[in-house]
Amino acid sequence: MGSPSGPPFDPDDPDWARREHDTEPIPRIDPDDGPGYGTGARLSDGPAFSDDAGYGPGPAYAGEDRSGRAWVRDPEAGYQPPQISEEELAGLRADASGMTPRRVLPLEDEPSSLVARYLFPTERYRGEWKRHWIHLATPIIVGIAATFVLGYLSGFLAGQNVGALTTVAVLLWFAVMGWVAWRVADWWYDRFILTNKRVMVVNGIITRRVAMMPLVRVTDMKYEQSPAGRALNYGTFVLESAGQEQALREVKNLPNPNELYLRVVEEMYEPQAVEARLGKEQDEAKADDGA
Repeated sequence: MGSPSGPPFDPDDPDWARREHDTEPIPRIDPDDGPGYGTGARLSDGPAFSDDAGYGPGPAYAGEDRSGRAWVRDPEAGYQPPQISEEELAGLRADASGMTPRRVLPLEDEPSSLVARYLFPTERYRGEWKRHWIHLATPIIVGIAATFVLGYLSGFLAGQNVGALTTVAVLLWFAVMGWVAWRVADWWYDRFILTNKRVMVVNGIITRRVAMMPLVRVTDMKYEQSPAGRALNYGTFVLESAGQEQALREVKNLPNPNELYLRVVEEMYEPQAVEARLGKEQDEAKADDGA
């Protein structure tokens, strides 16, 4: 069937079939007959894409993405972060009986007065840690050994009627105990701090030292545990930033290294999960206080 205004049919013309196909009108198909390419005129002889394919109230592909979350695009608000389900948060909380241990342990809601002075108002506090008690192993051993040795020496010298040497031994013992007390006080004021923007180490009694590293600049983080560290639950953290030597690079004798590692990694890669969990815990705490 050719066009009424076209040339007459010629069976010997090799281009007649092509011209006939090009001049044939495209049929208009009703949208209810099947899928098409958008609204209006559609082709019904093959699969197509509808206007809402790809993004919508559910996942963009069949099922969900690899993490199990549905990504949503709001045409008015632009990009939105992934929605965190209750199932994902359930693994971070203990059950009602308290028998199931949390992967991320609860911490104080507010920083101590020692730490608060180093945080700016828009920074969100995540926790602070003193070093493991193994950090005091050397001064404690020295103090115990000095007590036994100098105590025995003082008694021996007192029996020999050598009062001056006895006094020297006692003064030496007081000096050793003063050094031990200084080391314990220095341990008490030594804190590792985590916020939503950075990690910090604050130490020193007379001379205060504050070292910090922004989380966005941490390129590599690891922790190491010796056999003794695994038995007593402490480790050494190593932070790398673009291959450069930093003021805060190696932090020794931190307690619960696996717990602390999870906290830092979660703050770096899943800040939405942290906010959702903390918000849920605050709501539960308010509900308990109201009850």
